[in-house]
Amino acid sequence: MNDPYADDLVWTPVRYAHNGPVALAHDRLDGAHGTPLLLVMGLGTNRFWWPAALCRALAEAGFAVARYDQRDAGGSTRMPDTSVRNPFKALFGRRGESYTSEDMTDDAVAVLDALGWDRAYVFGHSLGGVIAQRIALRHPDRVRGVVSSSALSSDTAGLRVLRHLRPGLPLRLARARFPEGREGEVEAALAVRRGVASPGYPFDEEAARAWARAQADAGPRDTRAQSRQIGAQWHGPPLRALRRPLLVLHGEQDQLLRLSAARATARAVPGSRLVTFPGVGHDLPAPLAPVVAREVRALADAADTAEAADAGEAGEATGVGDASGAAGVAGAADPVDAAGAAGAAGAADTAGAADAEGVVDAEGAVGAEGAAGAGR
Repeated sequence: MNDPYADDLVWTPVRYAHNGPVALAHDRLDGAHGTPLLLVMGLGTNRFWWPAALCRALAEAGFAVARYDQRDAGGSTRMPDTSVRNPFKALFGRRGESYTSEDMTDDAVAVLDALGWDRAYVFGHSLGGVIAQRIALRHPDRVRGVVSSSALSSDTAGLRVLRHLRPGLPLRLARARFPEGREGEVEAALAVRRGVASPGYPFDEEAARAWARAQADAGPRDTRAQSRQIGAQWHGPPLRALRRPLLVLHGEQDQLLRLSAARATARAVPGSRLVTFPGVGHDLPAPLAPVVAREVRALADAADTAEAADAGEAGEATGVGDASGAAGVAGAADPVDAAGAAGAAGAADTAGAADAEGVVDAEGAVGAEGAAGAGR
């Protein structure tokens, strides 16, 4: 069996961006060129949680791929301890004790600056998906489009989280006890990996344990750091103010968040595209990577076409530019049209399944791309 957790890609040496006193560890996929794409991982986890298969597929789809550790995670700055060490208490609290969600979005912009990227697409998973939405809201001039995966809506906070949360797995993890030291870090990371794994895909326990052992020095075990991250309050614009193309991805068997979370996000932003995956949990299984990469490429291609159309119309209005050229691209003015976006990426197999709400059930795509991988 191929190791689904092996990262055999070549990444640049770790570098550090700076947002005031906060140092942010980041790297780029070596040899990947094209459209800038910044990856933002979730609560308490580092950049190594991004699946190698997905990073490779994104590079093959024409993206320059970079990833970073959010503050209080991985190799980035750990903030001073606060009194709250229970992530559940922090989640439902009304104020953060350390920093704001705006600070976390500014961290991402510092990474873009360090990479030399004026604008980029932002792909966030879990808490990273919420941060990706907020980066675009706070810094719209730096974001070309957003991919929000397995995430809440940016507007969902406090007790409103309960309507979307599946508490079983978080409660089991909160009650779990692991040994002290490195072995405990390995067991904690493995428990999370096992807990969020997709039910419709094979889970390789041995490979996951080897991965957890390799990443044990930056594992998801610091509950105070998690509490600071999840407790960071947002004071920015509502999600309905988002004016960038939005792709929402969600597993239909997500163990942490109900599908209603993704639907709420997509509903808040007109023209957004929601794609759901049968058999997928709160992770991004390797066999699904080509499908996800095609969807992200479709988002970027449609957005590029729309930008070209807007530029052509602006030029025509001012007497600058070729009107016939603008007319050639004006037909794709909707940056997130479901059928057009999927066609641009060669994902017509999923576009035909869009329902009345614009939701795509990607079962057909997974069947073609993922079922073979699931049987390995």
